Amino acid sequence: MQFKIWQFQFKTNWLSILVTLICIPLFIKLGLWQYHKAMIKQHIEDQYQASLVKSSVSLIDYLDAPESLEFQKVKVTGHYETQYQILIDNQVDNNQSGFHVVTPFKIANSQRYVLVNRGWLAGTQDHQAVPVFDTPTNDMEIEGMLWIPASKIFSLEDKTQTPNTAAPWQLVWQHLDMKKYQQSAPIDVLNVIIKLDPAQATGGFLRKWQLPPSRIMTNIGYAYQWFGFALATLAIYFYMSISRIKQNG
Repeated sequence: MQFKIWQFQFKTNWLSILVTLICIPLFIKLGLWQYHKAMIKQHIEDQYQASLVKSSVSLIDYLDAPESLEFQKVKVTGHYETQYQILIDNQVDNNQSGFHVVTPFKIANSQRYVLVNRGWLAGTQDHQAVPVFDTPTNDMEIEGMLWIPASKIFSLEDKTQTPNTAAPWQLVWQHLDMKKYQQSAPIDVLNVIIKLDPAQATGGFLRKWQLPPSRIMTNIGYAYQWFGFALATLAIYFYMSISRIKQNG
């Protein structure tokens, strides 16, 4: 395929056209994907920052859809029950290893529970030993930030095995696997967790909550990179296809 435009000749072939038509939409799609990821992370960060200055929402009004309160401050009345409490291992603060204490909180006037991350507790010199700590059991109102635990968790455990509810309760966990917890603990627990407010004195430990690094600009950079590849592909196609017609004489 070829034709002339003024002093230039356009000459190409079907292979070049095919490669260009495949690569450009693919690069644009990958760029839009990265840009969309960046916008989602930006929305989460904006929502989180806005929630810091808002009043707490009553969780009891959202028991059927607690996920809608993600990254919002919530309050709930009830009491801690330690029977199905867990310690999340390998939590480090100031170069010291410890645990996050996660305790079920029975919601008042309800048979439902919500997990509460009460903060970081230092481990002992013998890492195999579980630290001793107290948990208040009286009725109280707690406040904190509502989070949805990660569903994609890397684990060497065999996830095809069904948890044995008759076995002794496993206190130390490597991570909070909400699906596993709901299958293991014979209580009706919401699929969200409250990270106890740092100002909440009762039953809390060291709390330095913050969003994980979102790397928004990294995704934006990748997006521009893919868009650049699409533009470069188009430029290379025209560069290889257009040539100046040599004048005789």
